[in-house]
Amino acid sequence: MKFPESWLRTLVNPPLSSSELAHSLTMAGLEVEAIEPVAPYFNKVVVAEVLSLNKHPDADRLNVCMVNVGETINNGALQIVCGADNIFVGAKVPCALIGAQLPYMSIKRTKVRGVESFGMLCSAKELGIGEVAEGLLLLPNDAPTGKDFRNYYELDEKLFTLKLTPNRSDCLGLSGIAREVAAISSAKLILPETKPVENKISDTLTVCIDEPDACPLYCGRVIRDIHLDVPTPTWMIRRLERSGIRTINAVVNVTNYVMLETGQPMHAFNLAKITGELSGIIRVRYANSGEKIQLLNGENILLQPDMLLIADEVNPLALAGIMGGSESRVEHCATDLFLESAFFIPKVIAGKCIQFGISSDSAYRFERGVDFAATRDVMERATGLIIDICGGYSGPITEVKGKLPQRKPIFLREKRVHHVLGIDFEKNKIAELLRRLQFNFSVKNTIFRVIPPTYRFDLAIEEDLIEEIARIYGYHHIPANLPCVSLNILPEPEAIRTPAQLRRVCVARDYQEVINYAFVDAEWEKNFSNNTTPVMLKNPISSQLNTMRSNLIGGLIANLQFNLNRKQSRVRLFEIGSCFLKKDETYIQSEKLAGLCYGDIVAEQWDLPERSVDFYDAKADIEALFWPEIIRFEVTSHPALHPGKSAQIYIGKKIAGWLGELHPRWQQKADLPKSVVLFELDLDILIQRTLPKAGEISKYPSVRRDIAVIVADNISAQSLLQSMRALNSPIIAEISLFDVYRGKGVDNGKKSLAFRVLLQDTKKTLTDVEADSVTTKLIKILENKFEAKLRN
Repeated sequence: MKFPESWLRTLVNPPLSSSELAHSLTMAGLEVEAIEPVAPYFNKVVVAEVLSLNKHPDADRLNVCMVNVGETINNGALQIVCGADNIFVGAKVPCALIGAQLPYMSIKRTKVRGVESFGMLCSAKELGIGEVAEGLLLLPNDAPTGKDFRNYYELDEKLFTLKLTPNRSDCLGLSGIAREVAAISSAKLILPETKPVENKISDTLTVCIDEPDACPLYCGRVIRDIHLDVPTPTWMIRRLERSGIRTINAVVNVTNYVMLETGQPMHAFNLAKITGELSGIIRVRYANSGEKIQLLNGENILLQPDMLLIADEVNPLALAGIMGGSESRVEHCATDLFLESAFFIPKVIAGKCIQFGISSDSAYRFERGVDFAATRDVMERATGLIIDICGGYSGPITEVKGKLPQRKPIFLREKRVHHVLGIDFEKNKIAELLRRLQFNFSVKNTIFRVIPPTYRFDLAIEEDLIEEIARIYGYHHIPANLPCVSLNILPEPEAIRTPAQLRRVCVARDYQEVINYAFVDAEWEKNFSNNTTPVMLKNPISSQLNTMRSNLIGGLIANLQFNLNRKQSRVRLFEIGSCFLKKDETYIQSEKLAGLCYGDIVAEQWDLPERSVDFYDAKADIEALFWPEIIRFEVTSHPALHPGKSAQIYIGKKIAGWLGELHPRWQQKADLPKSVVLFELDLDILIQRTLPKAGEISKYPSVRRDIAVIVADNISAQSLLQSMRALNSPIIAEISLFDVYRGKGVDNGKKSLAFRVLLQDTKKTLTDVEADSVTTKLIKILENKFEAKLRN
């Protein structure tokens, strides 16, 4: 939004300099992107009048002019050689005197083809106020001769450019910006007075709104007998040009001026181009299939069914809220108008300019929202300006109104303002700030009932009003107080292993943490989980990330491939993340910890032989995570794991996870040279632990007994350990497996298991008889339950 500062100050004139005003606007949320002068610096340029014009004696395209510059020298007349085509006797033009400094040159007394020239008549480009040199800059006939041109043309004022956020459509007009300045500075707001225009004719057009949900308000008016050969007032042209709007003719200039002043776009149709004229109908409808329209910019558009049109009974006249049609535009021959002012629902207009690759000031405002309460007043304002400039007679306004957006009340609590802003605002102060914002409100106790203005589409909840209070009060007035609260250390129960503790254990065991997307390829779910009902995404970020993962394997395998492609031959990774399952019509989310081991057990070095990581290395890492809990491993099958090298992990009767080598099929598919060991643990079970209990430390020596038995090959060592531990003798300190043997001396289908039994009493030194008694009981358990035979 670009505008001259002088225009704003006619509406509100706070006691602030240009830079102070810009700072205040920026701090209130209306960022001033740039402040620039209307024209670059130049001096000694005055308004001059051409007194006489003679052909140059030695050049066909040059004229020798006598111009009045309002000085007493030579009766105020100077001789200047000029080559402009649009010069004529009586013309008022800017004249640079000798010694003048222009943006691109200095003016000196010179001779042009033998004729002396005592200055230069200037174009807009030479003065830096125009981009194209189309001859001399012709001034109005009433321009005062001899007056300093900078002062006459008001070239010392500043142009403001605001960088507005999309929610502040109310500031896309000078009236809205003036309201903001008045609220910020408490200066008096003087908006243009809008008086109903006297209707001197009864002519109207019938307006039919076929789509009231898209256009709930439409105002139209017939204006007859205008004259477009009259010039637009200089003050209006300056304001339009300095706001970046190209001037066309008086009627179009007025509609653009009113749009800049109020923020309400308007459009004028040539009444003669509307089918049927006064017997015709203006219809607001959606486009029919195959309809076309040529816009004012010359583009031919093939209309889509979602495009809202302003049409007569035969042809489309305009793209509603975007741009008028070329056929019905107001040209110099037009004498009768149909003037339109409407409110279109923003979502109907939004995105249409991008769709057709066009730009429109009107659409820019409508798609953000305009003040529907001012639609009729804007029509009166524009009608008055057109009649004042072009003459003519206006008919009554035809207004068709549907269901307009409701402005629901917002309740603002005094305590909530204090809580959010940290400032103890009194009720009277809040009321003062709301009045400065021109909000309609009532107060009951300490609760304000605020009705948002029709031009503020961005106000919907209590926090919006609190933001308004903060803006107008001034962010720089809000003290930067550090929070002062009592902080208590949160308890960290010893019975819980926190994720941070688990991460430290993994890192200490040479793992590195990774974080992957919870979105995975659907093929991973099929391969690694055999999941036939995965949780599918309705709007995936890519076709390869269209499923919510039910385990962490796929991400770890992808991480391994990434590292191998970068020559990392030893990889140990872990991840803690969420997994998702669909059960019937519900979804289950669980947290898991997964790990991957690949390559050598330790980094390459001189004193240890190379050995690849295996099942038992990962098993030791899992036991470290669960310590001091005792877990057990049972053979199982898993779709992602090697059929003979996988196990389920139990703690008590609960399944805590699984462990195993990657299935050879998936190893080959992933092109992995070596086997991969993987594990995944249920975090809800892993974080729970039993607190260790202090026991008496024995000062007496321990006794060791070894038990070696032969059992069937299909009996697990774990089951033997569990049975022996079930004896629960108070003098048994430890039972552990230290040897497994198959081979010579052991029958086929059998294996030898050797267990270490440590015995210790806290009261005395154990005798051989006592130690042997416990050992015998353990052997009997093995013989009776597993048909074990003591190995000699």
